[in-house]
Amino acid sequence: MSWYLLNNPEKVISPSLLFYKDRIESNIRSMVSIAGSSERLVPHVKTHKCPEIVAIQLSVGISKFKCATIAEAEMVAGAGAPWVLIAYQLVGPNIDRLFALRSKFPNTTFASLIDNEQTAAVLHEASISKGFRSNVFLDVNNGMNRTGHATDESLLSLYRYVSSLEGLAFGGVHIYDGHIRNPEFSERKAAADEAYEKVLPLLDRIETECGYEPMIIVGGSPSFTVHTLRPDVYLSPGTNVLWDWGYGDRFDGQPFEHAALILTRTVSKPAPGIVTIDLGHKAISAENPIENRLRLLNLPEYTLLGQSEEHGVLQVSTDAWEAIQIGDVFYALPYHICPTVALHDFTTVIEDGNVMGEWRITARSRRITV
Repeated sequence: MSWYLLNNPEKVISPSLLFYKDRIESNIRSMVSIAGSSERLVPHVKTHKCPEIVAIQLSVGISKFKCATIAEAEMVAGAGAPWVLIAYQLVGPNIDRLFALRSKFPNTTFASLIDNEQTAAVLHEASISKGFRSNVFLDVNNGMNRTGHATDESLLSLYRYVSSLEGLAFGGVHIYDGHIRNPEFSERKAAADEAYEKVLPLLDRIETECGYEPMIIVGGSPSFTVHTLRPDVYLSPGTNVLWDWGYGDRFDGQPFEHAALILTRTVSKPAPGIVTIDLGHKAISAENPIENRLRLLNLPEYTLLGQSEEHGVLQVSTDAWEAIQIGDVFYALPYHICPTVALHDFTTVIEDGNVMGEWRITARSRRITV
């Protein structure tokens, strides 16, 4: 029997997000094995946004986590994590929300990113006014051009400026290279090495000035297996915990299993050769072209003609159209799992093919309590 088939699909509404717990646990074990130890991992939680998965990661010795939002940080701290990096520059009311988090979770260390003096000054002043000292990481742009300070001499000036502010505590350096997506490992490694080596002289100078080896958090899921070869860095894979079609088909050398699907059902057969399922773009990520949104695992030949909010329209062969019945269950593998998870309030948890309960996607909200 195929791994994804449920013994009791009648217990699941459609469309529904499915988490296969045994596969999630296997992926977490693989992450630790590849990293060499759980202490090197700073996994990103933006993929799953779920405290139960954080609990599994904590149980294998992972103690540091990365997130993108205040809500994700609150979810992770609420699950018992002792250390959280908000991998984002905080602006506006989110700065006060950071202080509220620190008050609510005094046993959790929080840090955030800085890539310019203006942001540093604002966070410093707010920290002083609140009686806090805020932990910060320098965000370095080594080619992605999304955020981060350029890899030039002025990065050293930013380090010196941050170090001069009493309201800030320098924690280390964050280097994300999500732009490196070469499918073949040797090509991916060459690109990641070239990008990382641009930062090395500046890291050496920072280390000389501060007098110790700063914490360096580098990479994401695509470059995870590259940076694990560097013994002195921390690794922050994210998508690996659930794995999706987009990454699974693209990158070799990543031994992860698909652990999240969408259960969908046939709702109409409006014309010969046309089948409509209840999987629109409100239930699965739709930022990619129509051909890169979902893969139905138990329907071998079809074309996804289009999606609207609550419908997905398929073209199938005459034989398939005659065989498919209204209410038939299909299992969709998302091309991009991270934004797909964020569309669902709950996930149905599967073990050994059986529906075992539900987990709340706690941090899909932009605000939990803070």
